[in-house]
Amino acid sequence: MRRLSTEDSFLGAKADATADAAGESFPAFERIDGSLETGLLIICDHASNALPAEYGSLGLPQAELERHIGYDIGAAAVTRALAGFLGCPAVLSCYSRLLIDPNRGEDDPTLVMRLSDGAVVPGNRYVDAIEVEHRLEAFHRPYHNAIEAEIDRALDAGIAPAILSMHSYTPVWRGVPRPWHAALLWDADERFTRPLIEALAAPGDLIVGDNEPYDGALRNDCLYRHGTARGLAHTLLEIRQDLIADIPGQLDWAQRLAGVLPTILELPELHQRRSYGSRTGPVPPIYP
Repeated sequence: MRRLSTEDSFLGAKADATADAAGESFPAFERIDGSLETGLLIICDHASNALPAEYGSLGLPQAELERHIGYDIGAAAVTRALAGFLGCPAVLSCYSRLLIDPNRGEDDPTLVMRLSDGAVVPGNRYVDAIEVEHRLEAFHRPYHNAIEAEIDRALDAGIAPAILSMHSYTPVWRGVPRPWHAALLWDADERFTRPLIEALAAPGDLIVGDNEPYDGALRNDCLYRHGTARGLAHTLLEIRQDLIADIPGQLDWAQRLAGVLPTILELPELHQRRSYGSRTGPVPPIYP
């Protein structure tokens, strides 16, 4: 894989916000072009708190949409900056997780939330199967199709890309402070996770969680679908939101990651397709 300079400007990342499959004006995803030779695809499931006009604010005050229930604060900016530094492709969602959560399987009961961290979502109160199907078709599936297209493009070029999923979490949950500056979540394949934990922890200035404060084993979530099921190395990075709430923090984390990822991505095992199964249950054979 080609080594890339971390001095490349993140402003050079070429983004394309693409409208959904139904041809409507609200984009379901944003695609950042990049070199397949980096061997890396970055995805950001909860990049935005935007909602299509026809949904208004889902009946919520704007202040609620600005909270973590609406999106992963700071994650999109870190994703764009990191993709620019490394010159790698990225796919970001363009809609709030409250509309429909792209990091949930289509059969997950939390796909469309009626209550989120104490906030009742009026616009989701009477959502039925027909409306869920509409949101799947207009927003959820186009995002996943875009990720699949990037993976297929790499595989067609003879490159098995590693996948980095970018998220953020609140510094305090239900009154309890979270000590971790960042955390890596994973299921059964730790090829990407283990060296990234070690690299982030090595300078000694970070507390890095290993499957905490969440567990990375969630059947049919985004990385299960695009990583586990396809035999691709993958990991989910959570960064504490207070550390990436402003531009200096976002750039600091993008630069920190850009400093360690090129060496990690040189590991041959990160670009081999292997099945490691899942702690959630049996996994079908790897599909093309």
